[in-house]
Amino acid sequence: MTCTLPAHRPTPWTIVHRFLALPFVMGLLAMAGCASGSATAGTASGTASRTASVTLARIAAETAPSPDPRVGLGAGLFDAEEAIWNMRLLSATPPPQDFVGITNSDLAFRGNYAFQGNYNGIQVWDIEDPRSPLLVTGYVCPASQSDVSVYGDLLFVSGEGRGGRLDCGTEGVEEAVSAERLRGIRIFDISDIRNPQYVANVQTCRGSHTHTLLKDPNDDENVYIYVSGSSRVRPAEELAGCSDGSLEENPNTARFRIEVIRVPLANPERAAIVSSPRIFADLVAPPQHGPAPEELAAIEEARANGAFVADFPDGPQLMPARQVAQLLNQFVAERGGSGAPTAADSTALRAFILELVVQAEQAPDPGPRPGPTQCHDITVYPEIGLAGGACGGYGFLIDISDPVNPERIAAVSDENFSYWHSATFNNDGTKILFSDEWGGGGQPKCRATDPKEWGSNAIFTLESRRMEFQGYYKLSAPQTPEENCVAHNGSLIPIPGRDVMVQAWYQGGVSVFDWTDPRNPVEIAFHDRGPVNPERMQMGGSWSVYWYNGVMVSSEIARGLDIFELTPSALLSQNEIDAAKSVTLDYLNAQGQPKFVWPTTFALAGAYLDQLERSGGLSSSLIESTRRELAAAESAPAAPRREALTRVADELSGEASGSGDAAKVRMLSATVRELGSVGR
Repeated sequence: MTCTLPAHRPTPWTIVHRFLALPFVMGLLAMAGCASGSATAGTASGTASRTASVTLARIAAETAPSPDPRVGLGAGLFDAEEAIWNMRLLSATPPPQDFVGITNSDLAFRGNYAFQGNYNGIQVWDIEDPRSPLLVTGYVCPASQSDVSVYGDLLFVSGEGRGGRLDCGTEGVEEAVSAERLRGIRIFDISDIRNPQYVANVQTCRGSHTHTLLKDPNDDENVYIYVSGSSRVRPAEELAGCSDGSLEENPNTARFRIEVIRVPLANPERAAIVSSPRIFADLVAPPQHGPAPEELAAIEEARANGAFVADFPDGPQLMPARQVAQLLNQFVAERGGSGAPTAADSTALRAFILELVVQAEQAPDPGPRPGPTQCHDITVYPEIGLAGGACGGYGFLIDISDPVNPERIAAVSDENFSYWHSATFNNDGTKILFSDEWGGGGQPKCRATDPKEWGSNAIFTLESRRMEFQGYYKLSAPQTPEENCVAHNGSLIPIPGRDVMVQAWYQGGVSVFDWTDPRNPVEIAFHDRGPVNPERMQMGGSWSVYWYNGVMVSSEIARGLDIFELTPSALLSQNEIDAAKSVTLDYLNAQGQPKFVWPTTFALAGAYLDQLERSGGLSSSLIESTRRELAAAESAPAAPRREALTRVADELSGEASGSGDAAKVRMLSATVRELGSVGR
């Protein structure tokens, strides 16, 4: 839905804070939630896609292994049990010594190289042979998250944590204010891939949690970096010009904006911030859901064990033990006592909290809370002049036709979403998918009791530059409480005529799904491992996975680098896979989406023909005869080949109007006709 500014009441803990200025209230504020409003379904995407989706769902149900082998996998760091379907693991490469036990983060690609971020620096892999990746460079330069992007001979790396140093030192930064601290973008010259040269950095007030590289089609002299920083604002004593606060209090605040860096390609050392667009202006906090069933059960168990629980109308909230202890100690001090709190102190605290909640509910409505102050990810699609911003409580559609001055043109919210994390367009720019990182990526949010709409993907169609909600997609296999799992980073796979995506789900593994029909996405392949640790939740799993020149490369948080390939199945033919492999890229960045263009090949024609067979868009007799004609023409001399293919194209064109998928038949006909004019 297109977002309206909700005028809902603030959460109870927000009001409690106005009555009681105690430290625990701020901790509770982050736990409180409200639930009002919802995303509503828009128009369907067409009869053909719905028909194909029904067929895919039926085939998936008939061919998927049952019971799901992802359930119940044995745990282990490098020896966990695995489950795989319709894809092949080509290699699983452990991290080099300097990066063992340190979080692997995002990926970027150039030529035969994969650049893997890590909280301890950067790893560069030669993946020309995907069955045997070779470490080219392990560059130690600690920072979180070390998200990476690449263009030409330049590598860009994000730094947000307070421990990153300008000199890439490993000793960290202890001082509250330090001239040695790096929070922003590092720039490396990688013309010598084995010896990256640190040439510049651009410091920002909130650091760089992630960043987006934009190559404007109309500017060959520069690239632009959109910086998304989510940390607290640095003091001006550390970086001049930084200040905090709301826009009403401080028009120069470093919040409610992104930073745009211009990087001159000939002189990257001159990179600098050129604008700070306030794309969050006039937004208020959107509605969100409350605790999940697992959390509610844990709260009730804690209540039974004597914990302090406040029963708000929006649901019960558990007070953290540390804050409870602080408050009980204050009760002891106020009565002039000493030693441990007594039962009477506990009773007094419960009564006090109940009184505060009652007062809070009776207090005048102070109005809506402020909306988000930063994006997590911004995905740019330069060929259509748009970007998708996953911005905490909202999904944005952004006009990037002027790269220095991006402008928000639409925003959506959804009470089922906790944290809008990343965005992906389909290839023709008619749909956009947002992921929800419920739990922040460090919690198990794919349990059997977790709602399927929470921690999922939300799919929207784009109509007149507005976003219309269509449906959700979430990993179907329940994961254990020992596995961090939620929707995370992925990319389109260039399957012609379809919208297919590969996506990371942390310890939920890797999922490949078709969202051509946005109301009915269907999983078509997967890979998963058991938990890293069988006893407790320990971070691991796929941080991100992207299709790049025929393979799918995954950054495994704890286990290193995985490379997969798709295998043919009833849901995806060899022709479709071969057509996808015919699309080759010079480079790929996680948040810079390229437009796929397929060369005219017999695999492309075969892919369309296979899709029409799957959906029933052409008669079986015509499909068989077309296959025979294509096979014969592929090895025929030029003249008879052109004649035969022209005849087939004419026949297909004549059948289009009577087909249930006329557009696909016309695509097939046009491809066959072009094949006749393509030299052998």
